[in-house]
Parts: sequence; C-alpha cells; structure tokens
Amino acid sequence: MEKEEKPDAYEILHALYQKLTQRKIEKPEGSYVASLFKKGSDKIIQKVGEEAVETVIALKNKNRDEIIYEASDLIFHLIIALIDSGVKLEDIQDELLRRYK
Repeated sequence: MEKEEKPDAYEILHALYQKLTQRKIEKPEGSYVASLFKKGSDKIIQKVGEEAVETVIALKNKNRDEIIYEASDLIFHLIIALIDSGVKLEDIQDELLRRYK
C-alpha cells in the first residue's frame, strides 16, 4: 500500500477554513462549531482569548506537546473568529506577504 502524501500547512489551514465555514452555513445538529457561531461573536472572541492564555502558559512551561496542543486549539478558534469577522485566509496571506517584502 502506497503511503499517502501529507498535505502542507497551508492546505490544512485552507481545508479547515472551508470545513468550519461549511459548519457555519449548514449548522449541523451537535456540532461544536455550529454552536459557537450560534452563541455569537462575543463567545467566539472569549474562546480565542482563553486559548491564547492557555498557549502562553504552555509556552512558559516549555512543554512541547502542550504547546502543540494549545497552539492548535488557538489556531482552530482563531479561524472561527476570522470566519465570523468575514476575514479570509487570503487576506491574512496578503498581509503576511506584504510584511515579508
């Protein structure tokens, strides 16, 4: 059996963005993401803040596994907040490219 090629980081972020956008639109029953969108922007922003704090603590503790776990949670919730705000990954990419030049 041939090993499947691992997608790159951008592909993963893009796929996640699309999946989370789909959850916002379709609002499937029992979906954590759909429930966050239903609770509104304040709850989404609160979750980003909570995950940011947990990421900072993990960084302070210098625990690699904890850093990866918490940073993943932060990115996940940040993408939800971006969708809620109408910001696309391409907007972030454009800004990062502008800074890189």
